Amino acid sequence: MTNPKEITLTQPAPRRLACSRCGTEFGCDLSGQCWCAEETAKLPMPVKGEDCLCRECLRKAAAEAAQT
Repeated sequence: MTNPKEITLTQPAPRRLACSRCGTEFGCDLSGQCWCAEETAKLPMPVKGEDCLCRECLRKAAAEAAQT
């Protein structure tokens, strides 16, 4: 049996992404500390054919979704 004290958890390395909508490059920290966690706008992700959105496109998409 493995000793729990010997298990070392490693956090995933941040990813460099390009916004699926506008192409702006940004970082994505998969450890849960990503900037998007601070946003009040939450959208189901990913939308078919898309990955993460930059802050501006996320806010724009949330505003459009709120209008429908």
